[in-house]
Amino acid sequence: MTKYVSSVIVIISLLIFNSCANKSIIAEKDTIITINNTLPEGKNYGAYLAGRVAHLRKDFNSAANYYMKTLQNDPNNAELLGRVYVILASQGRIEEAAKFALTAQKNGDNNNFTHIIIAIDNMKKGFYPEALSSLERMGGNPIYKEFITPLLSSWVYAGMGKPDKALQALSPLAKDPAFKGLYNIEAGMINDYFGRNQAAQKHYEVIINDETTEMSFRALQIITNFYIRTNQKDKALALSQKFNDERLLIDMLKQLEEQNKEATPEQTAAIIDSADVGMSDALFNIAANMRQVTAGTDIAHIFICLSVYANPQNDLAKLMLADILESREMYADAIKIYDEIPQTSLTYNSIQIKKATDYVALEDYEAAEILLRSLLEENPDNFQINLDLGDVLRLREKYSEAIPYYKKALSLMKKVDANTWVIYYALGISYEQSGDWKQAEKTFKQALKISDNHYYVQNYLAYSWIKQGTNIEEALELIVDAYNQAPSDGHIADSLGWALYKLGRYDDAVSYLEKASELEPANALICAHLGDAYWQAGRKEEATFQWKHTLKMKDDSKEVDMDEIKDKINEGMKKAKVLPHDEEKIHTILQNLSSEDKKSAQK
Repeated sequence: MTKYVSSVIVIISLLIFNSCANKSIIAEKDTIITINNTLPEGKNYGAYLAGRVAHLRKDFNSAANYYMKTLQNDPNNAELLGRVYVILASQGRIEEAAKFALTAQKNGDNNNFTHIIIAIDNMKKGFYPEALSSLERMGGNPIYKEFITPLLSSWVYAGMGKPDKALQALSPLAKDPAFKGLYNIEAGMINDYFGRNQAAQKHYEVIINDETTEMSFRALQIITNFYIRTNQKDKALALSQKFNDERLLIDMLKQLEEQNKEATPEQTAAIIDSADVGMSDALFNIAANMRQVTAGTDIAHIFICLSVYANPQNDLAKLMLADILESREMYADAIKIYDEIPQTSLTYNSIQIKKATDYVALEDYEAAEILLRSLLEENPDNFQINLDLGDVLRLREKYSEAIPYYKKALSLMKKVDANTWVIYYALGISYEQSGDWKQAEKTFKQALKISDNHYYVQNYLAYSWIKQGTNIEEALELIVDAYNQAPSDGHIADSLGWALYKLGRYDDAVSYLEKASELEPANALICAHLGDAYWQAGRKEEATFQWKHTLKMKDDSKEVDMDEIKDKINEGMKKAKVLPHDEEKIHTILQNLSSEDKKSAQK
């Protein structure tokens, strides 16, 4: 589909703000709507406060329930009414949202979202004249007049059995070249729905033949379905193969192609078999376009929930809804949406991988591993599953088990690309943590070459060399380069400070380790390093303080010996051994630090 971007950017701020009765609909940061500091008094206070807490925790269903309880005692609270119908809509509770939107309207709220929510609810119930009436009442700013109202009205007319009226309502989109793809898929679907096959095919083939128009997976699905039903299976298969590239989800495309190969006209049902399905797709297209612009996620969230309400079998809409929830870090809610999608869906395999990623985000690594292993049994040569399983096993500290999956993922890659280094990097970590330094070093060097010296790889390899006391000059050179690339990375500042410590430059080490501690204040290893540097620099009280602080922290690095830290607190440290090195080379390498850092390191 053509992406509708430029026009939306100009008028995005006008989308919802059409009345003074509801000025706080659009979300701030992660929430669906904003919360001000005005609290109801008396018996309303408790429910409102509970709603506010739930809202801030992104428990929107509970927030809506508490706000509705508040409204029982304050039914004409304009701001709270607006808040409730928007939150309910964002949770897919459209029928409830419509009731509150109607109440808000009666109290003077003329916000366009009241009209849209009421219209979609009316259409779902078959009340087409009422739905049309709501859409006609919407504000006349360009985004409605030229985009939203034409799309939604066209399918209301389709529901009324009026194809010509539907196409006439859609016609404003035909006037704007930016809407070329959108207009033709919608016009094709309307004609298709009414059995006007010749007209439908004409619109569909505009999309197929126009190289400047991007075809979505949904459009491909609808058009190939049309070709099969009209005894043009060869065109359906050719079209599936034409778009067999990375612009689409390969697994979904592969399944669609296999489905089309086995399909017959007699057994193939039309996808657009009701006006509700068409309306759902129109809402999906609005949501997809809104997501392309800054601050459009909140609006897209509402529209995609309306899309799912219009057609609960629209799995692509559910896929987008889950994706929006993931962008809000609402991973458990996304998993619930994925669980609604049946195994027969073309999206099923793809969403299982996304579901596993959500488990990882929730730090439920065991659930992620179980799911990925089950997927791998059916898809042993799937690159992404092998890679994700390697990652999950590494996160579970099953490093030896992770290695074969990373290696399998690398063997399945058709070509090395800009992101391949990440796999080598993860494989190198797994080798190193498994005790196979020879393979780890070799793998890190491959990652270094592919990544064009990415600072993550430089830091890990160089720090490992410093720990082992080998390749000192080369290690420092890598760390200095990494630090110059990412001076605000606490782990890299720690590596530079620790390298200087190992070279006997204790005052210089303190400077970088203090910076690292400021950047990563909860890191036990950095705290321990700083304590050692303080001691060797003669700052013994500060050293003792840092060591005591280290004991209170969790050591994720597994490098800190807490018993040894206790001994240092009680007995102090002996003079540290300095790694053998070429002082002239070290001096030259440190010249590559920024001028400010150089002053510190060259004291």
